[in-house]
Amino acid sequence: MNRRVFIKNTGRLTLGSAIVPPINLLNNSKFNITVKQITRGKNHHFFGYIGQSLTIPWSKNGDRILCMSSPFHDHLPGKNEAATLSIIDPNIKTGEFNKIEKLDESLGWNHQQGTMLYWNPDAPQDEFFFNDRDPKTGVVFTVCYDVNKKKRIREYRYGHRSFGNSGVCPLGKSFLGINYARMARLRPVTGYKDATDWTTGFNAPKDDGIIHVDIKSGKKKLLVSFKRMAEELEKKGFQAKGRNLFINHTLWNRTGEWIYFFVRAGWKSDKDGKEGLNAACSIRFDGTNFTAGHSHIGGHPEWGNGTEIIGSQNGRQVVYDILSKEIIRNIGDEVSFPDPSGDVSLSPNSKLFVNGYSLNGKNNYTIFDLKSGEWANTPEFNTGVYKKDLRIDPAPRWNRESNQILVSGLDKNGIRQLFIISL
Repeated sequence: MNRRVFIKNTGRLTLGSAIVPPINLLNNSKFNITVKQITRGKNHHFFGYIGQSLTIPWSKNGDRILCMSSPFHDHLPGKNEAATLSIIDPNIKTGEFNKIEKLDESLGWNHQQGTMLYWNPDAPQDEFFFNDRDPKTGVVFTVCYDVNKKKRIREYRYGHRSFGNSGVCPLGKSFLGINYARMARLRPVTGYKDATDWTTGFNAPKDDGIIHVDIKSGKKKLLVSFKRMAEELEKKGFQAKGRNLFINHTLWNRTGEWIYFFVRAGWKSDKDGKEGLNAACSIRFDGTNFTAGHSHIGGHPEWGNGTEIIGSQNGRQVVYDILSKEIIRNIGDEVSFPDPSGDVSLSPNSKLFVNGYSLNGKNNYTIFDLKSGEWANTPEFNTGVYKKDLRIDPAPRWNRESNQILVSGLDKNGIRQLFIISL
C-alpha cells in the first residue's frame, strides 16, 4: 500500500488506498483538503443530526446554511432553555462566512440530534423544518419556517399527541414523526426533556409508533404501531413483549420508497432486567412490507442507493441489502476505516463516502472514493462533552455539490463551533 503524509497548517493529512493493487497517489489532487471555521463567539454552534438520508444543511443555491446555537453544551436543555435557530450567509465568491442571522428559537431540541433541521425539498431555498415544544403544555410539534418572510408559515400540531419530525422524505411531500417525549423518558440523550408523553404507562402502545405526515394537507396516519412492532419482533425471537419500546433513526431511502429504523428497549435509563433490545426494521412508505429484525448493522447506518444500507459488522464497513437480507459487499478495510461503527454519510452524488469516529478524545473523518478506493484522513477535531445522558456525535453532513462537509468541534477556547471540510 502506498501512503503519503502531508503536514499543513490545517492539520495532518494522510492519503492512502484501500484496494488491491495499490494506487499511486503521488499525483492525486482529488483529496486536497482544507478546513475553515465558520462560526465564532461565546455561544456553542452546531447543526444537530447526522447527514444520513440526504440531510443537507445548505440551501438549494448553497448561499444559506442552517445552524443552531446555545450558551451551554454541558447539560441537557431544560424546560425554558431554548436554542437559537439561525442561517449562516456565506459569500460564495470569496468563501467568507461573516454573517449569522437569527431567525427563531426552539424548545424542542437536544445536542445530539438538534431540532431535526431539514430544508423543505419542495422549497429548498426558502423553507425549512424544525421541532418545537409548547412552553405551557409540553407538547412537541413541527414547524415550517419561511426564510424570506422571516416567520413560521405552518405548525403541525395534533392536540395532546406529542411528536416531532424525525425525517423528511428526500423527494418532499411528507415527513415522519416520532414521540420525542417517550424518547426523553426511555433514552434521555435522544429526546426532548420536559415534553409531554401521552404514552406513559404503556409498554407498546397501539396508537404510537411512526407517524406519516402529508406536508401540504397536514393529514397524519400511523405507519406502524409499537404494538405491531412488538408482535412481529416476538415472532422473530426478540424479547419485545412487555417492554418499553422506543424508536431511533427513522431513515428514508433516496427514492422515498423505504424507511429503515431501530426499535429499542432496556436502555441505560430503563433497565428492565433483560438484555438491551436493538432491532433493525424496515417498512415501505405506505405502511406495507414491514420487516422486523434485520441482521444487525452497527453504528449509525446510512442508506446507499436503492435498498442498500451502509453500516458496520464484524469490524468492517459493509453494505447490506434489506430485500435479500444479506451483506453484499465491503467498503475499504481496517486501515481506511479503523472504526466502521462511526457516523457515516454518502455524498449526494453517491461517489464519496465519509466516516466520522472518535479516537482518543478527537473526532476523525475518513473520506473514501467508492469508485477508485482512494481515501483520505482529515485533520482531527476536539470532541468536547460525552458523558451520562449528554452526547454529541461526529455527524458529518455533505453539501449539495458533494465537495464540502459540515462538522462541529471545539475551538481554541473550548467553545463548540462549526467547521467546513472542503475537497
